[in-house]
Amino acid sequence: MTTRRFFEILPGTLSWLTLFLMIFLSWYWPQFAAVFIILFDIYWVLKTVYLSLHLRSTFSIMKKNLKVDWFGEFKKEFPDGWEKIIHLIILPMYREPYEVVKESFKSLVKGNYPLEKFIVVLATEEKGGIEAAETAERIKKEFGPRFFKFLVTSHPAGLPGEIPGKGSNETWAAKQVKEKIIDTLNIPNENILVSVFDADTQIFPEYFGRLAYVFLKSENRLRAIYQPIPLFINNVYQAPALARVISFSSTFWQMMQQSRPERLTSFSSQSIPFPALLDIGYWQTDVVSEDSRSFWQCYLRYHGDFRVEPLFYPVSMDSNAAPTFWGTLKNNYRQHRRWAWGCENIPYLMCGKPPSRDANESEKNIREVSRKNSQDFAFREGFLYDPQIPLLKKWYWSFNSIEGFHSWATNALMIFALGWLPVTLGGRHFNVSLLSYNLPSITSFIVEISMVGVASAAIFSILLLPPRPEPLRWHEYIWYFAQWLILPLTLIVFGCFPALESQTRLMLGGKWRLGFWATPKSRVI
Repeated sequence: MTTRRFFEILPGTLSWLTLFLMIFLSWYWPQFAAVFIILFDIYWVLKTVYLSLHLRSTFSIMKKNLKVDWFGEFKKEFPDGWEKIIHLIILPMYREPYEVVKESFKSLVKGNYPLEKFIVVLATEEKGGIEAAETAERIKKEFGPRFFKFLVTSHPAGLPGEIPGKGSNETWAAKQVKEKIIDTLNIPNENILVSVFDADTQIFPEYFGRLAYVFLKSENRLRAIYQPIPLFINNVYQAPALARVISFSSTFWQMMQQSRPERLTSFSSQSIPFPALLDIGYWQTDVVSEDSRSFWQCYLRYHGDFRVEPLFYPVSMDSNAAPTFWGTLKNNYRQHRRWAWGCENIPYLMCGKPPSRDANESEKNIREVSRKNSQDFAFREGFLYDPQIPLLKKWYWSFNSIEGFHSWATNALMIFALGWLPVTLGGRHFNVSLLSYNLPSITSFIVEISMVGVASAAIFSILLLPPRPEPLRWHEYIWYFAQWLILPLTLIVFGCFPALESQTRLMLGGKWRLGFWATPKSRVI
């Protein structure tokens, strides 16, 4: 077994072993299992309180930032430097309808930032067919002349070594715009900020002012990815309650991470300095989770001298809602399974990207040649082979990555589904004990306390709702609050289950590996 294969097997093995031990120990050693469950529930409550405080902190900062004229602050703070920055905006598109893409472009032109500083690329897929090409042409005619430069690209199907998806499309688009616009106009690379948005992403008016301000204020600004907060609210009033709860849960997790920048990695919409993008050779075209992989590519390329800079400022996207309820269930599961496939980053950050080789050349020879001829050998080889990354950083990120995916796949099941196993499987001897009698009461009480976090989430979700023509009535507020009672179910069905499936697929390898799945966008529900 290779080292890389070991780390592909590790996440799924740990998750399934944890669940198996929960069941086995509840039968074989119920006293130990009961004590463990009580301690774990207490840990869960403390963690919920801790994360709720971070959520509140981020929410407060974000609300303040939404009231600031960031473009005005930007010009005031940097009177001589602000005009140099060029924003390269790439919007990958597959088969999104014209109405969805149009709303995203309307938000761009309505923003408080000079449009002559925007190079915009609408990156279509050849597989999108005639309908996608027609949508791109309509967008180009309607919005193209308003920007400094506008380019429509078409990512060819079936390029060797690629997984069809967002990463390969973005890379094709970036290479095209570099060749046709950036190099032709001799625009300095260090002045370009590359923002990648999904086709349904809408910006708030001061987004690019805030982005440019944070960029120029940051120390070592070229060694960071700049991360906004994703709000899935574009179609929130049309989405069913289930989709709203799932979407807000994802938003709240990202908000909590913004207040913990030492643990923050890139997700979905993001901005990266163009020199860093060139240094890593663009986004990887053979992975599914390119949005998070871009951070790890940079982290390894710069030997740990790289970070994600939180913007504490949002962008808005669509909640994952289909025309039918069952379609919504299926699409949300697939989307979270794709996100959970980010576990493929664990073998990457530990072992790096396998070097390409001739079929007749041995692994040993490849390493010898690489060490002699390539200065970025460690970048390709990961934590285990890079002596320049401090050992403490290696341990920190390795533990957090593995623990994060393990928690994703197991915690909700352990809290809400497996807590009563010792009583069920412990046998007659355990069931007459005082511990058996008190276990359901203790676990129920602890879970009820943790519902304070659910209540906080419900309140914040109402505060984040966008305006609508008619204000919410009092009974609608009750419904928007009560919908969060299904959170335990969504955490298991759309959290643990897709995470377990993704880790199991990575563990099995081969034909079980996931490909990219593009989330369908629809506004008519």
